[in-house]
Amino acid sequence: MSQNTDVRIKDFKRVLFFTGAGLSAASGIPTYRGKGGTWSQYNWQECACQEAFDKEPERVWEFHNVRRTAVAGCEPNDAHRAIARCGEDGQRRVTVVTQNIDGLHQKAGSKEVIELHGSLWRLRAPDGSTVENFDVPLTALRAPAGHWWRPDITWFGDALNEKAIQMAAAALTTCDLLVSIGTSAVVYPAAQMPVVAKQAGATLVEVNPEATPLSDIYDVTMRMTAEEAMKLLCEGL
Repeated sequence: MSQNTDVRIKDFKRVLFFTGAGLSAASGIPTYRGKGGTWSQYNWQECACQEAFDKEPERVWEFHNVRRTAVAGCEPNDAHRAIARCGEDGQRRVTVVTQNIDGLHQKAGSKEVIELHGSLWRLRAPDGSTVENFDVPLTALRAPAGHWWRPDITWFGDALNEKAIQMAAAALTTCDLLVSIGTSAVVYPAAQMPVVAKQAGATLVEVNPEATPLSDIYDVTMRMTAEEAMKLLCEGL
């Protein structure tokens, strides 16, 4: 494991960015854990699980409307935009596998984005069908058919979306470079995904100001901000 890197994205053909809340922090979106994180201010059992939604859907939507309103005012940061630019020259395939629900990768221009934990901007019906909706705040909490819309987000106690898992697995086993940015490596099964890429032979780079429980598996660790790291990694593009 090295603190310094001569790894450059230009030297790889199949690049996977594995991103977490730390990437969006510079855009003004609070992380979920740690000082000032969302779960230090809210009780997830009251606003981020199916049981709470079944009991008090309006209260759950009150929390999510606060989130939608806050995120709607945020813009992609330089790291989001750098990730999007990595595939623009057509010389490599770039896939983003993200734990974030904010939609900032798409807003920055990334085309191939796999959202492990869903999206703040999608609504789910009881039959599993989804629709995009960017209203802030969302006031039409019920569909014309009468059912409550549920945020299409992986709440506590939910299983990850099977289609997203399959797509991520395919990308993890075929990438030759994985760059992990802003992930805590404590939320499973997502935290295990870089291990899959490592076992398939990929070079692994971790971008995080602090060490994580999985830091030892990375070939290179970059203890700096996402924007600083992306400037280095994108040299020569």
